[in-house]
Amino acid sequence: MIAAVVCLSSLSNAFYLPGVAPRAYVKDELLPLLVNRLDSTESIIPFDYYHFDFCEMGEDPADQEKKEIKEGPSVSENLGQIILGERIRHSPYEVRMREDVMCRPLCSRKYKFEDKKSKAKFRLLQNAIKKDYMHHWIVDNLPAVECTSNCRGGGETHERPFFRLGFPVGCAIGEAKKSMTICTVNTISNMYPEETFINNHVDIVIDFHESVEFTGARIVGVQVSPRSIKHASASQVNCGHDPDPQPFKLNAENPSLELVYTYSVSFRPSDLKWASRWDSYLQSAENTSIHWFSIVNSLIIVVFLSGMIGVILVRTLHKDIARYNNADAVEEAQEEFGWKLVHGDVFRPPDNAMFLSVLLGSGTQVISMTIVTLVFACLGFLSPATRGGLMTSMLVMFVFLGTPAGFVSSRMYKMFGGIQWKSNVMMTAIVMPGFIFLIFFGLNLVLWAKESSAAVPFGTLLALVAMWFCISVPLTFLGAYLGFKRPAIEQPVRTNPIPRQVPPQTLYTQTIPGILMGGILPFGCVFIQLFFILNSIWGHKLYYVFGFLFLVFSILCITVIESTILLAYFHLCAENYHWWWRAFLSSGACSFYMFAYALMFYYRRMEVDGTTNLVLYVGYTFIMTVLFWLMTGTIGFFGCFAFVRKIYSVVKVD
Repeated sequence: MIAAVVCLSSLSNAFYLPGVAPRAYVKDELLPLLVNRLDSTESIIPFDYYHFDFCEMGEDPADQEKKEIKEGPSVSENLGQIILGERIRHSPYEVRMREDVMCRPLCSRKYKFEDKKSKAKFRLLQNAIKKDYMHHWIVDNLPAVECTSNCRGGGETHERPFFRLGFPVGCAIGEAKKSMTICTVNTISNMYPEETFINNHVDIVIDFHESVEFTGARIVGVQVSPRSIKHASASQVNCGHDPDPQPFKLNAENPSLELVYTYSVSFRPSDLKWASRWDSYLQSAENTSIHWFSIVNSLIIVVFLSGMIGVILVRTLHKDIARYNNADAVEEAQEEFGWKLVHGDVFRPPDNAMFLSVLLGSGTQVISMTIVTLVFACLGFLSPATRGGLMTSMLVMFVFLGTPAGFVSSRMYKMFGGIQWKSNVMMTAIVMPGFIFLIFFGLNLVLWAKESSAAVPFGTLLALVAMWFCISVPLTFLGAYLGFKRPAIEQPVRTNPIPRQVPPQTLYTQTIPGILMGGILPFGCVFIQLFFILNSIWGHKLYYVFGFLFLVFSILCITVIESTILLAYFHLCAENYHWWWRAFLSSGACSFYMFAYALMFYYRRMEVDGTTNLVLYVGYTFIMTVLFWLMTGTIGFFGCFAFVRKIYSVVKVD
């Protein structure tokens, strides 16, 4: 094998990971400027770029080649991009390497308000401005950013520039918008108290890096400065800064409006290397000090729980086991008490054993998917440069990890004494994935009705169903076959034929309070990181701190296991042997707090309104909550299962 690898390595060439290969452009070479979907922090519904009345490819009838490019997808999008609603298209902007352009007209739009179709396009564009929709452009796989007011001052207080992804379609002030936004032209607020303005001109600044190591230049930065300019006509444009041209006001007072789009391009050399071109983007996205605070907060909770577990294991359990196993204390041994008293019922199969085994199998599938995805993300395979890579990886891993789900489900079901193995494997392969798919399909219908770019096409839905039934289901059957062929798990103590009666329980050992208490500490470990995740998803920001996320995930697993063990010990000491379901539900209870926190985030942090946005937010949050519930419930269950087996295997039972 070593000799074969050596021989093949001599024939192979080095390669780059997809989406991160550097490319050098020579002078006057065409730089494709791609446009992505338009999204907003005030609406969950994104739209395709050409959903609005912007300049299109190939508007000139003689330019049939560009017209054909516009009609179809410009870039082959992966599965993750399609599900996330990214629709990347070619734009009509012509940008050539190191060729500066000053105030070039792009196209013009005329709106006649007696025409219903023209008026509808105008209203759509005006509503996009009021909802603060953002353009997202891409040059050489690098997103275009807008340098906000934070980075223009310089000095000691602004050591690093602050960028935001994309730039707004326009600006709305006064009663035209709920919250005031900073318009590009500073004099607007004094001139027009209640108006909307469109950014019909963009100044594109492209940074490039040259080196003797390669021919040409590499793109290391793309900045866009939008402005609202009222041009006289398409043949008479004025993009000057001194005197400052008048902004273009969108209103329906005149019977017709002519809107002219223009752009300028400038290139500037930079010492920044291609490998570091994402640094300024990522440094502007997150504050690592808060993530370290999150880690310290989680570690404090883990140390607290570990101390309590240590006291129980080292002192209480050690004394209990020594007292139970003391052969000299015959009378004391005959009078059993505490958790030893329920040794004949502690491994009695639970109610709804079939459903519990199915949940454990699905939870194992989610855990395996999470671990594999986090490992690849920490290694840099799922960087922001790989668009849609994170979602694609999660879906592919979930589909191909059906074997562990079937194996764990069958092993647990066989241990519970189940004999309906066909029903078990079918439910494992279909119930939870089908439940999530039905919710996703319902939300997709809402997006279809709104003509959103986030609506997954019907062909992609068929592809997802084909992956589910052609890959995941057979692999689940394979895992179930391997699990049922193995002998059943033997318990360390025998189960009595007649179940004993559970005595009255105190408040903290009852079902509902016990379950709710089990999720408080695990949620306390992750709520800070959860804020950044929600802010990244719904605020359309970059999330790249996968190293911190992996640490928090590890701490979460430890906390869930320890809190579940602690509660299980208290329940067993109270002679309550119904611990199977309680271990799963108490460890998964942190998902309840996660869902409640997400609702608070919606009402306190987000600026969206409307029934549609609420339905979409609750629906997608509920899907994430169900997956989190399966994952934490399975982790806590198996940690508690190992603990119970261990303590009953070391105690002497007559």
